[in-house]
Amino acid sequence: MIKLTALDGSEMYLNPDLIEMIQETPDTHITLSNGNRYLVLEPARVVIGRIVSFQARLMRHAATGSRRYLRREDPERYQPVCRL
Repeated sequence: MIKLTALDGSEMYLNPDLIEMIQETPDTHITLSNGNRYLVLEPARVVIGRIVSFQARLMRHAATGSRRYLRREDPERYQPVCRL
């Protein structure tokens, strides 16, 4: 997810995989593949830079083979929570 700023100044996080088109008129319009449109304060070059950085970070993480998110501090004590 990349962090962007909406026109009202609030922060929003957007999935860059869903971006279909970025238009830069006086405002930056981002159109997603599902048809949703967002207006953001950042210019198109900044949005594209954040997308590239995000994708590069994913590639670096995948290349290291790190599976830290699967490791538990103490696997013997791990008990999944299941609520019905």
